Formats: sequence, C-alpha cells, structure tokens
Amino acid sequence: MVGRIGPWQLVRLLSESEMARVYVARAADAGQEAPASYVLKVLRNPWWRDPQAIEMQRRAAWIGRSVSHPNLLPVLSAGIQQPPFYLVSPKLTGQPLSKILQNKAPLPIPMILWIVRQVAEALHALHETAGMIHADIKPSNIMVSGEGHATLIDLGYAQSKSETGHWSSRPVVGTLHYIAPEAITSSLTAEPSSDIYSLGVTFYQMLTGRLPFPVDDPTELVRLHREASPECVRKLVHDMPKPVASMVHRMLAKSPLRRPSSALEIANELTRLEIECFGMR
Repeated sequence: MVGRIGPWQLVRLLSESEMARVYVARAADAGQEAPASYVLKVLRNPWWRDPQAIEMQRRAAWIGRSVSHPNLLPVLSAGIQQPPFYLVSPKLTGQPLSKILQNKAPLPIPMILWIVRQVAEALHALHETAGMIHADIKPSNIMVSGEGHATLIDLGYAQSKSETGHWSSRPVVGTLHYIAPEAITSSLTAEPSSDIYSLGVTFYQMLTGRLPFPVDDPTELVRLHREASPECVRKLVHDMPKPVASMVHRMLAKSPLRRPSSALEIANELTRLEIECFGMR
C-alpha cells in the first residue's frame, strides 16, 4: 500500500510523468482482499497552483463522464475542486500501443486496420458528442488489450474548436512527431482534421515501423511537417495494398481540406479495407 486519496486506496505506482502520477487503486472501504481494478491519476504537487493544469484535469473529468463509448476511457470518479486533484478510471488490460510498436515483429495488416478504426470511432464520438478535439493522438495514448480492443486515453489536452494555444507550451514528450502542420503556428486552433493527421502518423508508424519524419531536432521536425512529404508506404512495405497506402497518405495531407472529412469517414473506409485485407499477415 502506498497511501490513500479521498475514498481510494492506492495500491502501487503504475507510471508517472512531469505532471501526474498514475496508481493502481481500489475503493478504500472494499477491504484488502478486493481486486485493485481502478487507476487513479493525480496531479503532482507542483501543479496544484497552476490554473491551466487544474483546468486540464477538470476538462478531462467532464469529457470522461459526458461521452460514453467502448473505445474511449471513461472517468468514474474525480476530485477536481481542491487538492489533491485526481481522476479515477477502470484499469485496462493490455499495454500502450507505443510499447507494442517496440517489438520487431510487425502487426498483421488486418489488426492494424482494426486498431486504427477503433480509435477513429472513439474520435467520432469525441468530436460529435462533446464537440471536443483530443489534440494529443499518439501511440502512448492508445491502450490495446491482448484481444486487440483499443481504448483512447488521456483527455487532458482536449480542446473545443474555438480555443487556441501554443504548441511549444505543452509539456508532452514526443507530441511534435504527431502534430498536424496547421497546428505548428503562433497559435494552435483545435480542429477535427488535426486529430485525423495525428492518427495518420500513428497509422503510418504501425504499417512501416517508422515515423513519417524520423528526426529529433524540433526545428527540422516542424519544417518537415509543414513542407515535406513522407516516403511512400508502398516503397517501405512492398506488398502493402494500394488502398491502405492511399488512406494513410490522405490522412497525412498537408492541407486539412485534402484529408478525410471526418473520423466517421475513416472508420467506414477502414471497415471495408478490413474485409478486403482479412487474410493478410
């Protein structure tokens, strides 16, 4: 046991970042023999006086309670009025997609299509039901179970369409690899098309085993997102079906108007591609 927050018993530390710690937890009145089947994400002490960090927690709590979808992580309980600020969600099985992608063996194409479709369906619910943009789509924010069920997590950076914010102020390691070119300006305006681009980067990475722009220098990475075209998927994976490659590159179009018009359009097209590619490895 590592402590208690409100009515929750913290069982062990699961992960931590610059802003938050995540614990496996159980209800404190459930008894020591009860399974620890929840995760509690608590804002770290240095951020308790930061209005933006607190607002992020409150917004994640609101969205997690407002939008019910099998591929979107719900929020079951929250402490968002006073410190410590925390969110409670079900404990998911499986592992982050980012960890799965570290394996040398590539995922079968039908599995990749299925995972991306599930995330697209979660995005459709987020965009249409809550009117919000996730704004941080990347493999570490997608949990995949052993059976292939995908869950989109971490709503802390979600934005409404009317909001703006500067990308460089976001303390998220790795986000620049997935950010849409129109978002890399003096002001970041949230749009569903930006989530589609970020999902396209993830899709490309799953299919090829590499990022569209595998560089680490932030200035060069920004330039490539805005000006360069990624190498064709079919050049990197020679047996890649043409419709799959076409889908990826449409999602990665520089202009938002050239991308699929919605997450629902992506999900519908991927359903068809799953059927066509069912027998592929």
